[in-house]
Amino acid sequence: MRAVGIIFSNIHDNDVPELARTRTLGSIPFGGRYRLIDFPLSNMVNSGIDTVGIITKSNYQSLMDHVGSGKDWDLARKDGGLIFLPPFGDLGNDSLYTSRLEALKGVTNFIERADEEYVVLTDCDAVCRINYNDVIEKHIRSHADISVVYKSFIPNGQEMPTCTDLTLDEDGRIVKLNYKVKTTGAKMNVPLNVFVLKKSLLHNIVLDSISHNIHHFMSEVIGGNLKSLKIVGYEHTGFYAGITSLQAYFNSNMSILKSENRNELFGDRNVFTKIRDSAPTKYGNSAIIKNSMIADGCEIEGEVENSIIFRNVKVARGAVVKNSIVMQGTVIGERSLLNCIIADKKVVIRDKKILSGSENHPFYIGKGIMI
Repeated sequence: MRAVGIIFSNIHDNDVPELARTRTLGSIPFGGRYRLIDFPLSNMVNSGIDTVGIITKSNYQSLMDHVGSGKDWDLARKDGGLIFLPPFGDLGNDSLYTSRLEALKGVTNFIERADEEYVVLTDCDAVCRINYNDVIEKHIRSHADISVVYKSFIPNGQEMPTCTDLTLDEDGRIVKLNYKVKTTGAKMNVPLNVFVLKKSLLHNIVLDSISHNIHHFMSEVIGGNLKSLKIVGYEHTGFYAGITSLQAYFNSNMSILKSENRNELFGDRNVFTKIRDSAPTKYGNSAIIKNSMIADGCEIEGEVENSIIFRNVKVARGAVVKNSIVMQGTVIGERSLLNCIIADKKVVIRDKKILSGSENHPFYIGKGIMI
């Protein structure tokens, strides 16, 4: 393949501090059986990219446990394959990086050793399906130096109080970058933090940033070179869910309960994830299920409506779970009621508890908590 992939697993941890307190953003559970990193990693595999570096930073043990050697993505290879990259900052310094550009400075050896001509950079905060071959083809046809994937839509101000907005000319070239402006309810061209460029150019950008004390990729490299480099946009027109806050995480999960979104996200190409051998879910005689996604290994005796239930969850008789996300290994006691709840892994809700958030303010229960 002519492209090597680099995935940033931690860049947006601060956007969802509740969920990223004990894990990296890339290993946050999503959609009943997946992790956020499954989507960019599957996009790369489906696009024929078979050398992928994952840049880590902190709290990445669960990410390594999930991804492992990469065999579930067919990336357990002698040449190329899946490579975890060290979480260090500037060259010669063991401090952790603080930006995308600093992270790239720490993996210059990986970039130099790559045989591929192009590099695809991506984060883990966008749940979508993108064929990177199409992006690379347009990149080559347009003689671009850098291609930036973006989505044209009206951002939800509650989920994204600020965002970066791109202005493009009629040929698709980016002529202006408005960095982290307030959302106003108008349509904006929001970059998805997916970039395509030649390996040689990326290497030169990293070396130049070191010598000129440049730290920020989007505002300084992209925004500062709109005239000197040909930087073009590639519009993603399909389903997109941005994990920009806890509210956005809740809404993004709820959005795939709609069949049209679910079919677009999972329909035509596989989304690969770690395979686990679990027994089929057991439904009791009193179970009532409405418009929900329920993973394997669960025991459902109560009522589940408009909810996403991960593996090995137990919902006791008389319990009601509505508009909620319940992660792996959680136990919900008899006659308890959950509404607009995000329950992390291995939560225990005792009998006869009533817990409720709202659609605009879901209530989060941390990992391993008993209520």
